[in-house]
Amino acid sequence: MGLAIMFVSTAIITRSLGPKAYGDFSFLNNFFIQLIPFFTFSTSIAFFTKLSQRNNEFGLVRFFRIISIIAFILLFLIIVFSQTFKLNNFLWPEQSIYLVYLAAIFAILTWIVSSLTQISDALGITVSTEIAKIIQRIIGLFLISFLYYLHLIDIFNFYYYNYFILLLLIIAFVYLINRPDFNFTSGWCMGKKEFKKYYNEFYIYSKPLFFYSLIGLIVGLFDRWLLQKFGGSIQQGFFELSLKIGAVCFIFTNASSQLITREFSIAFGENDLKEMKRLFRRYIPLLFSIASFLSCFIAVNASTVTNIFGGSQFASATVPIAIMAFYPIHQTYGQLSGAVFYASGDTKLYSKIGLIFMFVGLPISYFVIAPVNFLGLNAGAIGLAIKFVVLQFIAVNVQLYFNSKLLKLNFIKYLFHQLVIITYLILLSLLSKILLIKLISYEVDGIIGFLCSGVVYSTMVAMSVYFFPILFGLNKTDIFNGVNCIKAYIYSFKKKNKKQV
Repeated sequence: MGLAIMFVSTAIITRSLGPKAYGDFSFLNNFFIQLIPFFTFSTSIAFFTKLSQRNNEFGLVRFFRIISIIAFILLFLIIVFSQTFKLNNFLWPEQSIYLVYLAAIFAILTWIVSSLTQISDALGITVSTEIAKIIQRIIGLFLISFLYYLHLIDIFNFYYYNYFILLLLIIAFVYLINRPDFNFTSGWCMGKKEFKKYYNEFYIYSKPLFFYSLIGLIVGLFDRWLLQKFGGSIQQGFFELSLKIGAVCFIFTNASSQLITREFSIAFGENDLKEMKRLFRRYIPLLFSIASFLSCFIAVNASTVTNIFGGSQFASATVPIAIMAFYPIHQTYGQLSGAVFYASGDTKLYSKIGLIFMFVGLPISYFVIAPVNFLGLNAGAIGLAIKFVVLQFIAVNVQLYFNSKLLKLNFIKYLFHQLVIITYLILLSLLSKILLIKLISYEVDGIIGFLCSGVVYSTMVAMSVYFFPILFGLNKTDIFNGVNCIKAYIYSFKKKNKKQV
C-alpha cells in the first residue's frame, strides 16, 4: 500500500510543480539534509549501532538529542552568515532566501523522523512504526489530492504540506516509543560527567568517519550545486525525479535493511561471527533480488514511467530515470554491506573505501556536467546518473570483497550472482514488453500496457522463483513453506466464508 501511495503522490506532486519548481525544491532540501549529519559529527551511525546493542539505555537518546539540537542551531547560523555577507546567491543560485529557510526547517523535521525511525528499529518496534507511516501516507495522499483539486500546489504550499505530515509522523512515533523508562518528555538535561562519557564513546566510534563525512558532504553538495549552476533547475528536477523513482524501488528493502543491520550489531556484540555469516548468506542475495525485481522493470519501461509520473513536462527525464532505476539495487547492497562494517566497528576501513571513490567522483562529476567550453560533456542529469550508478557498483563490490574476507565467504560467487540476477530480470522484463506489444499494441495504450506488462513480468518472476529458488537466494524449503502458508490461508478463508453462509 505504501508503494502505491508513493506512486500516486509523486505523480501528483511532479505534475503540479513542474520540472523547475520540483528542481528548486530538491536542490535546497538536498543541501540542508546533507549538512545536518555533518554537524552531528556523523554520530547517527554510532547512535543506532549502540542503541541496538543497549536498547534500554535512554542516556544514548538524551546525548544524541543534544547533539542534534546543536546541529540545528548551526544550520540556521549558516543561513544568517551567508545572508549577512551576501553569499546566498552563490550557495543557492536563483533561490529566494525565504525558500532557503523553508528548506532548512524541512531538513530538521526530516532528520527528527529519521532519528525516531532509528530508535524504533533499535527497540524492535518496527511493525508499529511502519503502520504509523502507512497511515501518515494515506492522510498525506488525501491532503495532496485535495490541494491538487483546488489548484493550490506550489512550492510554498508544498513545504507547508510536508511540515504537516512530518509533524504527524513525529507525534505518532513519540507516542509509540514512549514508555515509563524510555520517555522523551523527561531528562532533557545531562550531567557533565555523563555527557563526557558518551562524548568519548561516540568520538572514538565516529572519529574515522568525520573526514569521510566532510568529503561526503563536499562531494554531495558539489554534485548538485554543479548541476544547478550549469544545468539549471530543470535538469535538477529531472535528476530528482529519477532519484525519487529509485527511492520507490528502495522502499521494498529499506525497512528490512535496518532490521538486518540491527541483527548484525547484536551478533557482533556477542562475538558471534558465525551468526553474522548466516545472516549475510540468508538475506543479502534475497534482498538484492527483491531490489532488482522492480528496478529492472522500471529501467526497461522508463519512458512509460516518466510519462505516468511527470507527464510531457518531464519527457527528457526518461534516460536519467532508466539509468537511476539501477541505483537502489546496489544502494541495498551497500547498506547491508556497510552494516557489517558498522556492526564490527571497522569504520576506518569503511571510510577509506568511501573516500577513495568520492575523490575519484569529484573530477568525473565536473567532466560529465560542465559545458563543452569548460572542458565538460554537458550531459546534465544523464551524466550525473551515470556517475552515480557506475561508481556505486564498483564501491559496493569493494566493500563486499572486504566483508567476504571477514566472514570467510566467496566474493566471486556474490559478484556473479549480481550480474546473473540483473541480466535475467532485464531479459524477463523485455520479454514481457515484447509479448504485450504483440498482444495489445503496448506503445499506443501506455498505462494499460504497462500494468499488463507488470502482471506478465511478475508471473514469470514468480515461476522462476518456484523452479529456480537458488537464483533468488532461496531454497526448496523456503518455497515449500511459502506454498503451505498460501494453502493454509486459502483454506482458512474458505472455511470462514462457509460459516458465514
